[in-house]
Amino acid sequence: MEQGGEQQRSDEDYGYGLFPKRKEGKYKKGSLGESLFTFHNKCQLMLHLALETSPYAKFLLGAMKQSGCTAYRDRHFSCEDCDGTVSGGFDAATSQIVLCQNNVHRQSHMNRVVTHELIHAFDHCRAHVDWFNNLKHLACSEIRAANLSGDCSFGNELSRLNFGFKRHHQECVRDRALRSVLAVRKVSPEDAKKVVDEVFDSCFNDLAPFGRIPHSNNDVKFASRDFQNRNRYYSNL
Repeated sequence: MEQGGEQQRSDEDYGYGLFPKRKEGKYKKGSLGESLFTFHNKCQLMLHLALETSPYAKFLLGAMKQSGCTAYRDRHFSCEDCDGTVSGGFDAATSQIVLCQNNVHRQSHMNRVVTHELIHAFDHCRAHVDWFNNLKHLACSEIRAANLSGDCSFGNELSRLNFGFKRHHQECVRDRALRSVLAVRKVSPEDAKKVVDEVFDSCFNDLAPFGRIPHSNNDVKFASRDFQNRNRYYSNL
C-alpha cells in the first residue's frame, strides 16, 4: 500500500494482520461456508441485538446519521475470524466495522465492541482523520473510544482485577489506548506512549457526541436529549 508517495509498507503495519480475512479476500458474504458457521450466525444475532437495543449503539448511529454518515448493517458491519488478541476493528479503507466472531461470545461484550468501533466510525465521519499516516490521529480516536465506550467502566475493570487507585479511569483509558495503538501499528512502546501522552488531555476531554462520559444507560439518554436539543438550536439560527 502506498500513501502519498511514501515508502510502500506491508498490510501488517496498519493492523490488517489481525484480520486475516481482510487480507485473503476469500470470505465472501452469503457463501455456504459462512451460513453454516455457528460463530458467524451467533455474531450476526448479537450484532442485530446490539444495534436494536443498546442505547450507546443507537445513540451513535443517530449521531452519525445527523452528521451525514448513515451506517447500514449489511454494508458497514462484518462478522469475521480475527487474530486471538482482538475483538473488533474499524477498517477506514472500506468504512467497515469488523466484529471478531471467534472472540466475542457474550452480548455485553458485543455491545461494548460495537460502541467502541462506532466511536471510531463517528470520528471518521466528522473529522479528517488520517488513520494511516498520522499516529496522533489514531491515538486520539483510541483515547476517545476507550473513554466513551464503557471499556473502562468500574464493572469491566473489576472483572480484569484492576481497581482501587486514584484517577483510575484516566489511567485505564491511557493504557487501553496505548495497547490499541501498539496492536495495529509497528512502532516501539516508547514512541506509542509518547504520542498517546501528547494528545491525551485534549482527546480525553473531547466528549462528542455524548457531551459527557457516559457511565450508564441513563447518561446516554440524557446525552441523546442534549444532542437533539443542540441540533434544534443550530437549525434555528
